[in-house]
Amino acid sequence: MSGVDLGGQATGPLAGVRIADFTAVYSGPLAATILGDQGAEVTKIEPKNGDLMRRGLPKVNGMGSAYLTLNRNKRSLCLDLRTEAGVKIARQIISRSDVVMENFRPGVMERLGLGYEKVSKDHEKLVYVSINGVGASGPYANRRVYDAVIQAISGFANLKHDEPPQLVNNLVCDKITSLTAAEAVVAALFQAERSGRGQRVELSMLDSALFFLWSDFMTNFTFLDEEVEKAPYGDLSLFIRKTKDGWVAQMPVQKAEIEGAFRALDLEELIGDPRFTSFEERLKNRGLLKEITDRAYASFTTEEICERLEAEDVPYSQVNLRDEIADDPQIQAMGALWEYEQPDVGPVRQPRPPAQFAETPSNIHTATARLGQHNREVLVELGYTDAEIDQLTAEDVLYEEA
Repeated sequence: MSGVDLGGQATGPLAGVRIADFTAVYSGPLAATILGDQGAEVTKIEPKNGDLMRRGLPKVNGMGSAYLTLNRNKRSLCLDLRTEAGVKIARQIISRSDVVMENFRPGVMERLGLGYEKVSKDHEKLVYVSINGVGASGPYANRRVYDAVIQAISGFANLKHDEPPQLVNNLVCDKITSLTAAEAVVAALFQAERSGRGQRVELSMLDSALFFLWSDFMTNFTFLDEEVEKAPYGDLSLFIRKTKDGWVAQMPVQKAEIEGAFRALDLEELIGDPRFTSFEERLKNRGLLKEITDRAYASFTTEEICERLEAEDVPYSQVNLRDEIADDPQIQAMGALWEYEQPDVGPVRQPRPPAQFAETPSNIHTATARLGQHNREVLVELGYTDAEIDQLTAEDVLYEEA
């Protein structure tokens, strides 16, 4: 399939950039994979028990589904950083890398002798990215932090203000952090190319989540003058409607779209109704409006109402259940999902890299690696002999999954 040439060359705009990836679990690995999709040469450094996500379900021959997606386009080096020899190898990898990425708790890399101050002394152009949960200081800084914790602190768990707190059923804070981190790496690389000097970049899941939420979720907390009138809270669940045989999402915002939705629902009498002519009035009467339109949506099949909304140019879509997504005609027309043979696993399906570069296309060029699969390849590049590599393996400094 287009864009998949396992064993081929990286063709993206970051081709030639080297990344030492010390991250694990979700936010860091996904960020590094975004950069790998865009051409960077990513070497993932893992301990003997491997990244936790390797053991996730479902899995085939020890390869977890989530791990496969989070760590494509990377080489795997399994290295014991508790040993002097392991730390030496890690420093050698860093010395030839443009970027270091890590998401340990604050202070771990320093204790390993791999902190920014030490490894940047002889590498002024190094970009060193530290991702953590809540920053390096403050009362929560030493807590173990995962997505649910950040959802709780940031407000994600209270997206519906008038209902009991509920977590978003997705690792949304991890993914927001991944996107933020990938963009930060590219920005820092750009500055390093201009100035000849790298820098340390620190970002937290909490900062990323707050930035993501603020522009719509926290509008009532932006203006600090208490005299400013508060806006009623919105509820995106209003845009999901039940039909005779399924669900449809519609989001009429502009006047023409709202009137078009009324016509599609055979509710022309609501056009010009003073209770629904302005945003403020619709918000005030949203309960009544939902009751009226819910009945109308339920009188049509999904196919019928989609045709009517299409004819009125109203923003809409049928709601795809998980097992329907790959068959959606728009997803198929875009070629948004790629299928290929993953060694030792079989056929897999993956989303393509979302950014399409005309001159330097992103691609999937390296299959998701077994633990330690590239130990020998990486160490040979560092100048180690086969005998030295065998000795390091015998001493458990290196480990390769059978």
